[in-house]
Amino acid sequence: MVQRPIIVVGSANTDMILKMGRLPKPGETVLGGAFAMAAGGKGANQAVGAARAGGRVVFVARVGRDDFGARAIEGLLRDRIAVDYIFRDKVQPTGVALIFVARNGENCIAVASGANAALSPADVRKAASAFEGAGFLLTQLETPLDTVQAAAALAARKGVRVILNPAPARPLSDALLKKIDILTPNESEAEILTGIRAAGERGAQAAAAALKKRGVETVIITLGPRGAFVSGPDAEGLVPGFKVRAVDTTAAGDVFNGALAVALSDGLALMEAVRFANAAAAISVTRWGAQPSAPKRREIEAFLSRF
Repeated sequence: MVQRPIIVVGSANTDMILKMGRLPKPGETVLGGAFAMAAGGKGANQAVGAARAGGRVVFVARVGRDDFGARAIEGLLRDRIAVDYIFRDKVQPTGVALIFVARNGENCIAVASGANAALSPADVRKAASAFEGAGFLLTQLETPLDTVQAAAALAARKGVRVILNPAPARPLSDALLKKIDILTPNESEAEILTGIRAAGERGAQAAAAALKKRGVETVIITLGPRGAFVSGPDAEGLVPGFKVRAVDTTAAGDVFNGALAVALSDGLALMEAVRFANAAAAISVTRWGAQPSAPKRREIEAFLSRF
């Protein structure tokens, strides 16, 4: 089976990471910890996750005309990601994320969107030729919503299946949801979208049903180390996760989505594709940083061979 390209439309950031024993409380200063910088942004993370998992990836994004933007593009090229549609903004700087990571892997993140907020429907239209013959569009919500809507509409016209990771969570219209083939919220995002607490399997099932009623074909609710609850046209149930020692969960969802797109592009059945994505995400949380944590395909396959 010849794999069709995966189009990723989304954000690119420079992550500034502070590792510490625990996360600070509001108003508190916590001393200690090591500082590091790494490439990030949910869109770029997904693109790298997909590329390392074996996908042919085209990334549509906007970065600044600054050193951070140049470094972001250089890193994507090293992962053999097509960067023809990464636009350099004349005014806005490259996005920056400030990330605190606790010893147990928990994190909190603040983002200055910069050029990501300027990624426009016109930019998506400039990339229209990349959608010809593509298999999947993968996108998230760190860029303007009208840009996400434009990308989903273009994908629908071109016969490209759409995977939307609704993060950071915000209200979404039924018109957009009807263009989504696969929606991949985590527990809190599913609750924000539906008002239904999705913490357990029963809650996830109810939240997935509510989202499907609004027009989504398939809902995959990620449940952290427990795995993912899948509700599709022909299959429903929990795909268990893998027990690992987490050190940084920052990019777990992004790696999951990138690997999922690749597995489906390769023709895996939905439940097997989710298991592959669970394995990629499990590996990622054992490593520091966003893009540095994304595993290569051979690592995912070796990991799966042990279970």
